Amino acid sequence: MEEKEILQFFKEKLSENNIEVSNEKLEKFILYMKNLQEWNARINLTAIKDEKDIIIKHFIDSIFINKYLDGKRVIDIGAGAGFPGIPLKIFDDDLNITLLDAVNKKVLFMNDSITKLDLKNIIALHGRAEDYAHNKEYRECFDVATSRAVANMSTLVEYMLPFVKVGGSCLCMKGPNSEEEINEAKVAISRLGGRIDEVINYSLDDNERCLVIIKKIKKTEQIYPRNQGKPLKNPIR
Repeated sequence: MEEKEILQFFKEKLSENNIEVSNEKLEKFILYMKNLQEWNARINLTAIKDEKDIIIKHFIDSIFINKYLDGKRVIDIGAGAGFPGIPLKIFDDDLNITLLDAVNKKVLFMNDSITKLDLKNIIALHGRAEDYAHNKEYRECFDVATSRAVANMSTLVEYMLPFVKVGGSCLCMKGPNSEEEINEAKVAISRLGGRIDEVINYSLDDNERCLVIIKKIKKTEQIYPRNQGKPLKNPIR
């Protein structure tokens, strides 16, 4: 697609979802897309390659959750190619965002994109959530933790809730038909100091999505998250 066509399509989809983005920010989104496509030709960042799909399934899906952010300090866990963290930062420059991923090549891409887009108060870190969550610089310091289809909910909340301060929230971005997964995670959510606040089912261009908002109501016990892959292999039930 020509850049004019991409921009026109992007503007139409933003308008359909009642989202306003300035021309300057739109240019940053296009630059981010080009960098994503360039890197994706060399390393596997995303299976989504078509410009229209990137706009809907990556960009708009990411910035859709901005209205549910309750605070400015955000950590994006398992950020991958930067979703939702980098689109959120482009959309709202007041956010202070930490992107965390265990795959170094993805972290290199995210930091390269941050530099090229001239974004401030955002950093990509290489490491595992199980390790960073036990570091006092990161533990229970964030207003919001986000994560997008990284793992099963029971595992996901063990990665996320230890980073969030009491009164903060976790935004878990999931696909359709997540009811059973959410129900199975209730024990883990409670044990880790959280409470399901809201479950929002929505559609983006016929793509069914689910956003689970978890409120942090008490401190997480020091033993969590467990190390050596235990949250994944043996989720709290």
